[in-house]
Amino acid sequence: HLQATKDDFQRMYFCSPPGGQACGSPPCTCSSPPCGTCFGGAPALPKRSTCAATSASIDCKPPARPMDYKGQSWPTLTFTGTQEMHIFAIGDWGGMDGSLNTVEERPQLIAYKWGARKGPSVFPRTRWNRYHTVELCSHKQFVECFNSKGAACAASCGYVPGTDDQPQQLVAKAMQDRARLKDPQYVLNVGDNFYWGGIEKTCGTPMDQISYTAFHQFDQIFEKVYTGPGLVDKPWFSVLGNHDWGGRQFNNGWDQQIAYTWASTRWIMPAPYYMARVEYPSKGFTVDLLMVDSNVFDAKSPTLDSEHNLCGSAHNPPNADCSKSDGPASITSCPAYFQSLWQEQKLWLETKLSQSTATWQIMVTHFPCGEDGENQGFYRRLRTLGLDLMITGHRHDQELWLPTDAKNHMGGLTCIVTGGGGGITSEATPNPMDTSNWMGEGEYGFYDLTIDRSSILIESINWDGKVLKTARVHPHPR
Repeated sequence: HLQATKDDFQRMYFCSPPGGQACGSPPCTCSSPPCGTCFGGAPALPKRSTCAATSASIDCKPPARPMDYKGQSWPTLTFTGTQEMHIFAIGDWGGMDGSLNTVEERPQLIAYKWGARKGPSVFPRTRWNRYHTVELCSHKQFVECFNSKGAACAASCGYVPGTDDQPQQLVAKAMQDRARLKDPQYVLNVGDNFYWGGIEKTCGTPMDQISYTAFHQFDQIFEKVYTGPGLVDKPWFSVLGNHDWGGRQFNNGWDQQIAYTWASTRWIMPAPYYMARVEYPSKGFTVDLLMVDSNVFDAKSPTLDSEHNLCGSAHNPPNADCSKSDGPASITSCPAYFQSLWQEQKLWLETKLSQSTATWQIMVTHFPCGEDGENQGFYRRLRTLGLDLMITGHRHDQELWLPTDAKNHMGGLTCIVTGGGGGITSEATPNPMDTSNWMGEGEYGFYDLTIDRSSILIESINWDGKVLKTARVHPHPR
């Protein structure tokens, strides 16, 4: 900083303003040109090894608009060898970036006294009983647990020091440890990648650009967390969760999560919905991945449920408009926008499943098992078309739904909820001695899928690396 010029400081204040108030325009001169960008003098963003300068395929060339690649197929991935093949699955993992200087006069992403730090900080969510009829711990009470590190904390909060205050880090560590042993080929990510409201800027950044805000959040919450042998270089097939759209609004930087696909060698999200074929020629099987946006179930009438409504009038700016990014054009048209997106995906899913020649068909989406708007009827229909496994999140715990479970009416479909990635506190206390309000086998964790031609072994991995529950799935006859 002693060598910085006035214009260098001007660029810093434009790109990362204290208090969210940008100081004018980027400078015309600076020490590390180009000066009109926040990344002047920085190394070029990485490119996939398969992409030449003139490559125009979906994995190499950003679209002009965020929805241009919806429904399209990502280039086929091929994994050779006769070793065990593994897939990790995780969701609801991205904590708050407390070191980010926010833009657009937004508040900093700090929920408690010690949240202004590098790396992720978990968001403290209200805890209820299992049936969501009794509030056990309000957000305010939970914040006090964090402020006091558990010293002044209502017992009903079920706060566990050392676990509740760093769950993303713990789950990431368990993934790293297992990745060193199992060497997964890729990760399936069910969304809610950044709390509280996704990328903290308004939609509309050009698709061939990454804003400083998006770069910082990805760097602090993703790139520097999921590291180590067996994990750092693996593809992450990703979808958007409701918090990625904005949580209680629709006009945050969800389009920057799509754009990051072309600023990363491992992040894959070319559109809100898309598919990918994975081939294992040495082992004689294939997988079709169907990546789906199910956030219609949090897109309600603007006057309803303001704390859980992408289209709510309470938290969206009155003039909220993402039409330039092919998103909702207004608060009033927002519910219809998400309904239309869901209806086109339903037809797309039925078509792609009917046409699939793969050994396995796996669907990945954010909203949890059974929530299809039709009392599980639509998912029963997908089962008859050959869907073998569904991977979901949104509920902040780990639930392995077996076909024989009383709550499962999806025609024999096995489904998992992997919403315990640790970006937000779990539904219930993670104390294993108090499981009365648990809906599944664990609160924080991820899944490891061992896949071959004849079966998928599903293992639910707790935050401490212990295997909590297992199941085996076989291809559904078509």
